Amino acid sequence: MHCCSIKPSAHGTREQFLMILSASRRTDIPAFYSTWFLNRIQAGYLLVRNPFRPKSVSRILLNPGSIDCIVFWSKNPAPLMPHLHLLDDPGYRYYFQFTLTPYDAEIEINLPPKRNLVSTFIELSILLGKERVIWRYDPILLTNTIDIDYHISHFAALADSLAGLTSKCIISFYDPYKRCANNMRPLQPLPLDDRTMRTIAAALQEIAARCNLQLETCAEKIDLSSLGILPARCIDDRLIAALCGRYLHIGKDKYQRPACGCVSSVDIGAYDSCLHHCRYCYANANARLSEQNYQKHNAQLPLPIGEVADDDMIVDRQMAGAAVTPRTSA
Repeated sequence: MHCCSIKPSAHGTREQFLMILSASRRTDIPAFYSTWFLNRIQAGYLLVRNPFRPKSVSRILLNPGSIDCIVFWSKNPAPLMPHLHLLDDPGYRYYFQFTLTPYDAEIEINLPPKRNLVSTFIELSILLGKERVIWRYDPILLTNTIDIDYHISHFAALADSLAGLTSKCIISFYDPYKRCANNMRPLQPLPLDDRTMRTIAAALQEIAARCNLQLETCAEKIDLSSLGILPARCIDDRLIAALCGRYLHIGKDKYQRPACGCVSSVDIGAYDSCLHHCRYCYANANARLSEQNYQKHNAQLPLPIGEVADDDMIVDRQMAGAAVTPRTSA
């Protein structure tokens, strides 16, 4: 079934099958898989393997009429940026979640120099506009050498550099995931209690307000609304509706953590395939496994990692229906 078919619904709305791509929470597609992604755009479809049921593979149509929005998650979108016209010309709608922190190579092992990433952020914002490039300062972690003052001073420097180039900054606090425990052990991260998180958040909010930035939190249980900091929707139906030119009412993503505000999407990445090797990353258990998986990558194949096996079950993927109201409606 075509993933954008529409049927009548009550109250003057219509029921539409939406397809929002998350590219990707699992790996950095712009940094390492941009050639593959653009090849799949040209081919008109891609395949994605279910990480929890590996023999289950979804086929996703990629023509502009099938894709309502693409949300890119990246620490270094520079490899994709020269080719964005291949998305713009056919009419794809997209925006970026751009993670930019002050951490050095001890934590974010394989990233370009931060001054280069600031320049990349500036260039991307000039290309797309500040609403379509969202700054992520996450995760916030503390160690014996990274204290509260470290975050205040470095956040202020980055905020000053990005002022006027983005309208929003999303923060989160480090969660000790089991998958990244071994990677984080050399850093000996300190626990973050509510008082510490409030202290950091209040200081960052003051800086953000000075730089005309809206500060939001990603999947945090702590309530910071008294500081003027609200929960984020990183995959945001409000922004997507503005890009699509119609009002959308999309359900919350039931596959994310309870505190996550994102609406439903389909992630097209693969776990344990990112070469940034950030120690805190929940999506990559260790650098060796990521390197091994990357060796299985072929930019000409429909899967980001590996090939389709004879016993794989391939099904056409379709998101659940969502109410759609044309902007011209009362």
